[in-house]
Amino acid sequence: MALSYDESAALMNDMTFRGRIKVACLKFADYILGEAANVPAHNTRTKWAQQTMTMPDGAAGQVAPAVVMDPAVQQDGSAITDSALQSAVENTVNKMI
Repeated sequence: MALSYDESAALMNDMTFRGRIKVACLKFADYILGEAANVPAHNTRTKWAQQTMTMPDGAAGQVAPAVVMDPAVQQDGSAITDSALQSAVENTVNKMI
């Protein structure tokens, strides 16, 4: 069952959950920095990855609302597995960049 609006709003501001999003952002940023230059939108992706490595809290804050709205997060809330959260973060970032 999907989270209620109140539960979604609370999760967006939950600092423990945001910390998990930050780790997922850093993991994805590291992956992007190692990808080939011919990947579509590589320059934009690299810029995001570099900014994320420098200011991971800012990156987590920017993507947290959209990540919480991901169907997997809506289904499991803060009990989402790290693997599923990683996918939710990557899907969100790919939509944003």
